Amino acid sequence: MLFFLLISSLSFFLLLSKSLPLQPFPSWAKEGRLISFLFVKEFHLLSLNSVKFVFKSMAAKKHASRIESIEDSDEISVLDLPELALECILGKLSPAGLCNMAGVCRSLRQRCRSDYLWERQMREKWGRVIGKTAERNWHKYLNARNEPSICNSVGKPKRLFGSLSRLCSLSWLKLRLDGSRKLKSPLPDDSIMSWYLSLESGKFWFPAQIYNREQGHVGFMLSCYDAELSYDCNTDTFHAKYPPHGRRTIVMEEGVEWDRIRAPPIDTLAHDLHISDCLHDLHPGDHIEIQWRRNKEYPYGWWYGVVGHLQPCDGNEHFCRCHSSETIILEFNQYTPGSRWRQATINRKDHREEGNETDGFYGGIRKLYSKDEISTWRQLWPADILE
Repeated sequence: MLFFLLISSLSFFLLLSKSLPLQPFPSWAKEGRLISFLFVKEFHLLSLNSVKFVFKSMAAKKHASRIESIEDSDEISVLDLPELALECILGKLSPAGLCNMAGVCRSLRQRCRSDYLWERQMREKWGRVIGKTAERNWHKYLNARNEPSICNSVGKPKRLFGSLSRLCSLSWLKLRLDGSRKLKSPLPDDSIMSWYLSLESGKFWFPAQIYNREQGHVGFMLSCYDAELSYDCNTDTFHAKYPPHGRRTIVMEEGVEWDRIRAPPIDTLAHDLHISDCLHDLHPGDHIEIQWRRNKEYPYGWWYGVVGHLQPCDGNEHFCRCHSSETIILEFNQYTPGSRWRQATINRKDHREEGNETDGFYGGIRKLYSKDEISTWRQLWPADILE
């Protein structure tokens, strides 16, 4: 009561000072009058938040005591189950279910936030599109976010009595009271749950590769390009951001579906040449991906093709000796016969980057061993042969 009486008295004297006819005050007194008004305003806000904080604390204690009474009672709760049974139950929950269960009590909160449970959630939803590069970028993102900002304050003219700094301290205390419950048990930044939620919310842009970029533009059919992606939970699709190249600025694409995205299969950046390690193992009929770019300023994309037969060979497997030749024929059968994009020739012994400004530059080669990778390319095959 004394606290509220003090506040009311200050407000009364402030209003009284406004109503009485007084002589004009000097400039420093007017400034002090303004500060006193701000001081009273801050005290009013502080008192209201103090009352709210007291009631919230009482409700929280009541809730905690009720949980403790349940835990201490003879009734069977989920925490009484054997450890393995409890893990099996929590392992069946969805991400939303784990988040809700984490709010029940401290013991379940620790269990539901464990990396053991969230590893499966990450693997099931994000495993196909998240690779090692995305994981490294996540740790860089955390380090950059946790670095303390350095503010070089420049000297400013001091105000009367330094009262404004005291008022800022009151505002800071008020914010602490408002957010005290939110800061009670923050989620660790380096947990898998935190990573999952950052991906789900779209806050974290991660590197991946997109098949048939720019909505399947005819110039990119059966190719796969690097991009940064952000998830949109409302549409269950992705926003894609392609790196700039040549005179083009960053290209954005909306509504990218899950089946057009993959994690980068190898650790090679978009502008770096992949060192081929499969050239001596290539035979006609093998499925491959090869780097290609329009000119030296462009990033590489990965293009699907197959190893073909040399010109004198009729394709008879009993007499074919194409795998013994130093020359390898690569075929891109999505293009019509006679097209300059239909075939490319590379040297098996010392292939690096070959090409010119007219036909583009062919880079490193990956041999595809996985049936799933080959099947994905087959599903993306264009309905019509390209020119």
